[in-house]
Amino acid sequence: MKYQILGRSGMRVSEMCLGAMTFGEEWGLGVDQTESRKVFNLFLDSGGNFIDTANKYNEGTSEMFLGDFMKGLRNQIVLATKYTMNMNDQDPNAGGNHRKNMVLSVEESLRRLKTDYIDLYWLHMWDYTTPAEEVMRALDDLIRSGKILHIGASDTPAWIIARSNTFAELRGWTQFTALQLKYNLLERTIEREFTEMAREFNIAVTSWAPLNYGILTGKYSLKDGKLISADNSKRYSPDQGGFLDKRKQEIIQKLRDISERKNLPMSQIALAWVRQKGVLPIVGAKTESQLKENLGYLQHELSVIDMSELEEASKIDLGFPHEFLHRDGIRERIFGDTYTKFDGLKL
Repeated sequence: MKYQILGRSGMRVSEMCLGAMTFGEEWGLGVDQTESRKVFNLFLDSGGNFIDTANKYNEGTSEMFLGDFMKGLRNQIVLATKYTMNMNDQDPNAGGNHRKNMVLSVEESLRRLKTDYIDLYWLHMWDYTTPAEEVMRALDDLIRSGKILHIGASDTPAWIIARSNTFAELRGWTQFTALQLKYNLLERTIEREFTEMAREFNIAVTSWAPLNYGILTGKYSLKDGKLISADNSKRYSPDQGGFLDKRKQEIIQKLRDISERKNLPMSQIALAWVRQKGVLPIVGAKTESQLKENLGYLQHELSVIDMSELEEASKIDLGFPHEFLHRDGIRERIFGDTYTKFDGLKL
């Protein structure tokens, strides 16, 4: 396991983050405490130090498990958790981005995690109702109190993050140092706005669902465009009823071709692609064997040819104004005949 600096901070994190949404069984997606501990221990034994959870994951069980697992190990772990999701359906203030929910959520997370500080505190989802100024000031207050050390934003529009970091800088408040976004070979739309914004603000980008709910692992087969599990016992359904259009099927086939050519699992190829795109993958696992297979991607570097084939198969239309502004004719109108003669200019 290698390490990298997290965005504009000085914090050192492992090049793979362990996602702890599978810790607990309340949502029907995870495993019990014994199996969760095995995954946790293997991750640490492999050199991992970056672990991600949320207050709502398995109704708080994920945080409680981690609180038990981290006993005696807390300070060597870069612990990330989130707030926003409603923890009491009958209370309108028990969810959202506002200060009241933020403060109450921090206190409850600290209690469940059995710690007195959180390394990275994520705004989980943008609620479109709380002023960004309220969010940034409240987060800065929590940092000044010592309860959180760094802040990040997940599932939030790029323009809100850019605006928030800009006025936080002007007012001397702490800025977002990391983003958590859905990114994988089947979902590259963050490249339209987020990746360039993150580079400009020196914000780290992490990816949830880097294997797209297991679709990119090869464990599902296709029948009439529908994903079927290996034992034919259940259909996959998180996205659009588990239906894959022709383009997505072609991406998976290209991934399978490279997997067979390199004699490596599809999951390792997919994770290596995310890493080589400069994005840190957040990887969950129910069992030690799953985690061992996923950790294998750290030992492999995709070749220029591999990356080029995957890029070509999965590329997206960047949309307006990006495609428009990259046309030669438009460039000539901006720079005249000299636009190809600028050294180092990002064109």
